[in-house]
Amino acid sequence: MSAQVRREKTLWPVEDSLDELAALAEACGAEVVGRMSQMLNKYSPLYIGKGKIDDVLDVIQAEDADTVVFDDELKPSQQLRLEDLLKVKVIDRSTLILDVFARRARSAEGKLQIELAQSEYLLPRLAGQWSHLERLGGGIGTRGPGETQIETDRRLVRNKISRIKKELKKVRVRREGQRNNRRRSDLGVAAFVGYTNAGKSALFNKLTSSEVMERDQLFSTLDTTTRQVHLPSGAPATISDTVGFIYKLPPIVVESFGATLEELAEADVMVHVVDANSEYAERQIEVVDKILDDMDLSHVPRILVLNKMDLLTETEPDQPGVQSLDSPSDAKALLSTNGEEPDFATLDPSQLGEDLRGEISCVVLASAFKGWGVERLRSVIDVELKEAAERAEQVAEVVG
Repeated sequence: MSAQVRREKTLWPVEDSLDELAALAEACGAEVVGRMSQMLNKYSPLYIGKGKIDDVLDVIQAEDADTVVFDDELKPSQQLRLEDLLKVKVIDRSTLILDVFARRARSAEGKLQIELAQSEYLLPRLAGQWSHLERLGGGIGTRGPGETQIETDRRLVRNKISRIKKELKKVRVRREGQRNNRRRSDLGVAAFVGYTNAGKSALFNKLTSSEVMERDQLFSTLDTTTRQVHLPSGAPATISDTVGFIYKLPPIVVESFGATLEELAEADVMVHVVDANSEYAERQIEVVDKILDDMDLSHVPRILVLNKMDLLTETEPDQPGVQSLDSPSDAKALLSTNGEEPDFATLDPSQLGEDLRGEISCVVLASAFKGWGVERLRSVIDVELKEAAERAEQVAEVVG
């Protein structure tokens, strides 16, 4: 069963967040048999209120559940106390996300990155596994094997983390060499970003004639794939497909996937792909914006691609008539203008608001499945990279 505590207004409504938590659990092979939430006005050392424990126990017994999943990252002490009280396995959202990543990792690099994230998540939780020894106090039984074992476990995990970081450093050096080669070749770089399962890989494949794995599942892509293409102007460029984001993405995942996400820092333009058919599209845009903000990448020009348009209309929609915006704009307004569904056939970016954290330079309506908007996107990337090159030349002249 799944559970969440609300203490203040959050980005997503609780039911929507629990829906996504259920999808993560199902991606790990679990069957969700119940859910509940609680509003707390103050911190609880148990995460949930003491009275709620009985409610959770009732569901566990009625449904014969063997695991309870919480929608926030639990402190090691909270996880331990909850397991003592509930008598079943207790995990949190971060654990689920790490498990899905582990199931999806295919390349050696991807496996290393998720192994690092799992090890760093485990390290502070080792103490909890041995806390029953600490509760015995001093004297016989609190030294020797117990103390030796936890220190041994910690040392083994730390050694593992050190080894993985060394391997990933080699990956970073290799990627930096590849990026230096691209810089020397004056190749513009466009990077695909977006919420998990927005269709980035499918669109990337259409644009680059590649065969990156594309599936209707969470985190089907964990590895950055880069391809060189020739744009309509004849200029060569590189296009990168990157790992998808998700609500409450654990910071250790972002840190562990640093070698992969460094590609975003090198991008001249980012292609933000959105599942326009998703009822959570607005909030997914906000999640991606927030993560890019946290990575200090909000200044990078962005092309907003509303993908999966074939699920909203039977005929290919006209592309927006305005290609550029004069100021940062609120992309979520694209998906709910004045509380009403927008007319995608006549969508105009000038309708947007003024408070988007990222710089939306243009909007493309697309369907990777139907091939809609692919050539439009190719042309837009061409224009954006040309403008980025011109800005770089102006900066070079000023510095020179």
